[in-house]
Amino acid sequence: MSIYLLINILTIIIPLIMSFEKKIKFYKNYSHLFLSISLVGFVFIIWDIIATIRNDWSFNTKYILGIKFFHLPLEEILFFVTVPFASIFLYETAKSYLPESKINFPRNLSIIISLIAVTISIVYYKQYYTFTVMIFVSIFFLINYFTKNYLLSSNIYWIWILFTYLPFFVVNYILTSLPIVSYSSNAIWNIRIITIPLEDFFYSFSLLSFNLFFYKLFKEKCPRKK
Repeated sequence: MSIYLLINILTIIIPLIMSFEKKIKFYKNYSHLFLSISLVGFVFIIWDIIATIRNDWSFNTKYILGIKFFHLPLEEILFFVTVPFASIFLYETAKSYLPESKINFPRNLSIIISLIAVTISIVYYKQYYTFTVMIFVSIFFLINYFTKNYLLSSNIYWIWILFTYLPFFVVNYILTSLPIVSYSSNAIWNIRIITIPLEDFFYSFSLLSFNLFFYKLFKEKCPRKK
């Protein structure tokens, strides 16, 4: 078994088992979850394929099985299933045990952040990872502006996004310290938190936030039967 595959298994195993816990009943939301994972994962995998071909990053053959689809290791594709699954499970757990309240997140702040992100992407357009991840961040805040910040105005969302950085840090440290994933110095700022490129923090934010956004959207449009 490859180390990267083991990371994927350890990421999802406890949330998968606990999804049948009586209070959370996360398994009842599987249909909404996999719609979100499929939609967001498709976009991110396309980006991943292009970035791998472009050599923005590469994968160490020592730590993967060697099974590839469109230049991506099997483990990298599984990453877009296991990480969102575990993260949204954490969100539903937080909703089950924490009181939810609205916070004042000015709608115009989404536009300001979106403009800042797109400006950064333009300034660093030659650094492909920096450019692309900032575009994704910009799009996320722009979408929230047009949906009146219903997600960003939730205290649970911010508690959740901050908490997800704990497992993110552990997983990304392993991925970048061995390294399982190596980044081209031409694609990033080369600012690292220990071994983790700064861009990865924005990557995690956008990947998980997009998954949660569409997960909640699908839940609202197609509520589960009790």
